[in-house]
Amino acid sequence: MPNNEVCIVEERKVRDYLLNTTRMPAAAKARFFLSCGFSDDDWRAFANALKSHGKGHSVLNEVVSEYGTKYEIEGSLVCPDGRKPVIRTVWQIDRDELAPRLITAYPAWK
Repeated sequence: MPNNEVCIVEERKVRDYLLNTTRMPAAAKARFFLSCGFSDDDWRAFANALKSHGKGHSVLNEVVSEYGTKYEIEGSLVCPDGRKPVIRTVWQIDRDELAPRLITAYPAWK
């Protein structure tokens, strides 16, 4: 992914979306990530793991839209509990921007 060394994972994306068990339909994702040892109290650890995921795996798919270019990445995620499940992350480089921004993450169920 271009410029992956400066990828952005926002606090609100982690706390209010990826680790929020009360927000439907994302609650299943949150339960999955929480079961891997990530927590709202240490949301930065999850953000850093997602950044490493974005930097450490190849792009599966690239889609250009009016908002920018989205990149789908799939590979293992290093978790606090020692597991390395395969997840997919989606990043976007907005038009007129350089840094990829995390859009979503979810288990890559096979």
